[in-house]
Amino acid sequence: MKSFPFISLNQSLTLLRIFISLLFLAHAIVRITGGTIERFGGFLNGKGFVYGTAFVWGITTFEIIGGLLLIAGYFRKWISIGFIVMLLIGIIIIHAENGWFVGEHGSGGIEYSAILIVCFIVIAADDSKNN
Repeated sequence: MKSFPFISLNQSLTLLRIFISLLFLAHAIVRITGGTIERFGGFLNGKGFVYGTAFVWGITTFEIIGGLLLIAGYFRKWISIGFIVMLLIGIIIIHAENGWFVGEHGSGGIEYSAILIVCFIVIAADDSKNN
């Protein structure tokens, strides 16, 4: 009998890649269907961005296209770099001022973004050809 987690390293990496992609696809879809793009764009304008709404559409488009490409296993390293850059910008302009913790012990900190960055580093480091 195979011990926990019952799947191989390659399967685990594929699971991570697909799950992370689905998280970002969900964010993008909810942002579109929930009508929050303008609000997020206004927030960015308040932070000094000139074209906040256009920037948010760029983020949303990247989350959709990048997420779908990652699910399919294409351009893993480049897409991961793109997500890492996006997360680092989010940390700088939004989350850093809120500290480390996201919930319970804080509000909107960087811990969630930090773990996502580590996940994308793992995805980018995966050199296997079959996932």
